[in-house]
Amino acid sequence: MNWKRFLVAFVVVLVVTAAANFVIHGSLLHEDYARYPNLLRPEADANAHAPFLLLAFAAFALGFTLIWGLWMPPYSSPVRAGVFYGAVVWLIASVSRYFVYYAVQPWGMEVIRRQIGYELVWLVVTGAVLGLVYRKA
Repeated sequence: MNWKRFLVAFVVVLVVTAAANFVIHGSLLHEDYARYPNLLRPEADANAHAPFLLLAFAAFALGFTLIWGLWMPPYSSPVRAGVFYGAVVWLIASVSRYFVYYAVQPWGMEVIRRQIGYELVWLVVTGAVLGLVYRKA
């Protein structure tokens, strides 16, 4: 594993992840989440816990980049491989999680569909960016 490329890729994935999650969950889904006040922290309390979001984004970026660095698929196109990788991670990390949320919490299916759809875009783009940044030398 090339540690310099790994570190650069980790930082890029972290920035993309934090930005995407802010746009998706803090903006695009903000009104949807407001309809479920009993499932989420009040905004002031949520803001007080924001450092845990950054910790979660860093853990995700570390795992996402580490698996890629160890696996490094043998495809001719690192962007295509990154898109595929992002889609697979989406199945594991997003689709499964939001269906569990739907099963155990009173979320509406429309919110779940939007969460899953937005996160597909985020993870496919993040995978493509990772493929560009951290490709074979």
